[in-house]
Amino acid sequence: MSKPSAGLNLIQTERAILDLKRHFEDMLTSSMRLHRVSAPMFVAANSGLQDNLNGTERPVAFSVPAIGDTRFEIVHSLAKWKRMALARYGIPQGEGLYTDMNALRPDEPSITTSIHSVYVDQWDWERVMTPDQRHIGFLKSTVETIYNAILSTEHHICSRYGLKKFLPEKIHFLHSEELLEKYPNMTAKEREHAICRELGAVFLIGIGGPLQDGKIHDGRAPDYDDWTTETAPGRRGLNGDILVFNPVLNTSFELSSMGIRVSPEVLRNQLKIRGCEERAKLPWHQMLLNNKMPQTIGGGIGQSRLSMLLLQKRHIGEVQVSVWPDEVLARCESEGLQIL
Repeated sequence: MSKPSAGLNLIQTERAILDLKRHFEDMLTSSMRLHRVSAPMFVAANSGLQDNLNGTERPVAFSVPAIGDTRFEIVHSLAKWKRMALARYGIPQGEGLYTDMNALRPDEPSITTSIHSVYVDQWDWERVMTPDQRHIGFLKSTVETIYNAILSTEHHICSRYGLKKFLPEKIHFLHSEELLEKYPNMTAKEREHAICRELGAVFLIGIGGPLQDGKIHDGRAPDYDDWTTETAPGRRGLNGDILVFNPVLNTSFELSSMGIRVSPEVLRNQLKIRGCEERAKLPWHQMLLNNKMPQTIGGGIGQSRLSMLLLQKRHIGEVQVSVWPDEVLARCESEGLQIL
């Protein structure tokens, strides 16, 4: 059973969202040495820059008469664009970039739930790393840095708005294979709920590749995260999700997907696994295969997700403006939720 949303009115909520975002950005950028950059809302359809997600979602597309027949697509994320931008900006090893990513995902089937929306807003970040940092230890240390920024933001918001902290001081690391072994008779989402209820905060490693039962824990495109590199016997993947227990909704709550990005060799392998080797001919993929982009680690952190969590709201519409089915709006109104 979910609990009531925190008692902030609309103006107080808007101020708190701005306060939260400013504090988190300051913590993240100073600890990760990230430079803020501008980013596109749309990319050319034939550039290879679009995030294909699970391969079934339709991008919002349009053409510009003055540019001929070129088809543009509103981004699903900036997972691949960021890596190209690092090369273009000449950002050195140990530093990176971040940007506000605003996307539209009209095929999102879960907007009847409280945590999904057609409108997606993230802090998209990417950081240049050295070849010898391509290991699970570097991934874990980066996760801990991000989680510490989240903890700092929670402390800041709770102290200013009279809320009670709930996140644990440490994040736990678990491979998706271990989670399957621990809860063999549950679905992937049920496993996430169970482990978050037990541990409070988890980084779930190895998202995208097949597990021992032949299924994947969740979908990942083949051309940004590395989900095939072996890190230990029976353990593959240099990527994962930050998950926490949300006490307001009484369930697990995903805040971020991230990972060490594909090398040219890993890209070829993962394209083959997914049966989309033709993508290797696209401009972005050619740049990577010809070693014209740096080795990076990166991810996206949900802005509305983090705001919803730390302001202890029950519906994502309380912290962002989007569109909702009439029955969702009616339910929120009946429950006293203030949708922006």
